[in-house]
Amino acid sequence: MRRRQPAIVLLAALCCLLGACVRPKPLEVMGQIPSFVLTSSNGQAFDSKSLTGHIWVADFIYTNCDGPCPMMSAQMRRIQDSTFAEMSDVKLVSITVDPDRDTPPALAAYAKHFRGDPARWYFLTGDKDKLTDLGLAFKLQTVDGSLTHSTRFVLVDRRMQIRGFYTTGEDGFMPRLMHDIRQLEADRS
Repeated sequence: MRRRQPAIVLLAALCCLLGACVRPKPLEVMGQIPSFVLTSSNGQAFDSKSLTGHIWVADFIYTNCDGPCPMMSAQMRRIQDSTFAEMSDVKLVSITVDPDRDTPPALAAYAKHFRGDPARWYFLTGDKDKLTDLGLAFKLQTVDGSLTHSTRFVLVDRRMQIRGFYTTGEDGFMPRLMHDIRQLEADRS
């Protein structure tokens, strides 16, 4: 019996070593985000080309929402804080679904309330038709094609490809989202 014990320990150590060398499964590509130009909370044009080469998380909200939007913005703030030191390259994008009320000054006040870092977290508005088309690219439309806010976060890679959807009501969505952000950050190819 004693002779088998070192062999079992060696086998267990080998399994652990091999398990540590296994690369994580690449995240699936779920769509492509087209180029867009919207208006930022500072009133300036925001060109999506500025996001190329960055990992980013997007959500669709509106500032006078008394339902899930404030919770989602608080969660975006957590993402901002969690990625600040180690992954300052990660950007956040909150896009309104209510452009009639969410003017740049309204978005600026909302951003200030959630302490959004203007160098990393962008609050955007624009023409309703453009926003509807963009919502379609993000796969957030209702069956009738109208734009509505969603309780999903969308993870986008450096090539403007959708790499994940994360619903705020799901258990463990935040650790899964943070894991996938770190995986994209580590995969520079």
